[in-house]
Amino acid sequence: MKSTEELSNIASQVRRDIVRMVSAAGSGHPGGSMSSADFMTALYFRVMDQDPATWTRSAEGQDAFILSAGHLAPVYYAVLARAGYFEPALLGTLRKFGSKLQGHPAVDYVPGIFQPSGSLGQGLSAAAGIALGKKLSGEGHRAYVLCGDGESEEGQIWEAAMFAVHHKLDNLVAMTDWNGQQIDGPIVEITGIDELNEKWLAFGWDVIVADGHDFESILNAFELAKKADGKPKMILFKTEMGHGVDFMAGTHKWHGKAPNAEQCAAALAQLKETLGDY
Repeated sequence: MKSTEELSNIASQVRRDIVRMVSAAGSGHPGGSMSSADFMTALYFRVMDQDPATWTRSAEGQDAFILSAGHLAPVYYAVLARAGYFEPALLGTLRKFGSKLQGHPAVDYVPGIFQPSGSLGQGLSAAAGIALGKKLSGEGHRAYVLCGDGESEEGQIWEAAMFAVHHKLDNLVAMTDWNGQQIDGPIVEITGIDELNEKWLAFGWDVIVADGHDFESILNAFELAKKADGKPKMILFKTEMGHGVDFMAGTHKWHGKAPNAEQCAAALAQLKETLGDY
């Protein structure tokens, strides 16, 4: 079992991977990927029951993870690579012609990806379906899904929310990267969505609010989400977009902007290398 210190070191490497791969591609979404790095690291290296050596897309006998906010592919790929699903060297091919690592995750190219994503709002529905399947088969595993707070403007999110409550999917654990930013600016200035906890509570979910950059808080949230009480779980991880790099932090301007070579070097200088760059 990884300690919180070990998880922190892995997350630092994941952030380095994100910066390097997006910079090399000249496009991509570093901001939300950086803000999600800590709890995604905890999920893959401490929480989920999933093994790269035995992984199958059927999700039978294992936990499943769905990335609903598909533009966060850089953090997804980095975590999968560092967890042993494929060689980290492949990260350098992000978004390049013929690469297995497309701008949004696609199945059949690399292991570890259960569902293609890109059109926002659809991943929660897919995860609810997986969770229901596991319920019907009597399986004790869970379906996890990562949504964005900007993505929560999509109507399908709330349709899936009602479906999950109706079917009492307490083996469904949704997470929201609650960094308060989307591509056009702060969430509150675009749609006015602010207190997401109140909205999810109103839809009948168990809601857990956690510090998405503190591993004790992250791990406690995941432990609370294991409660089998007939309700689906939503973990709202309070985060900072671009976390880990001072000039990227707290602004929507790095939602979908790649750092140039100079900016990449400046960012990497702030992030500890712990597993070796690819």
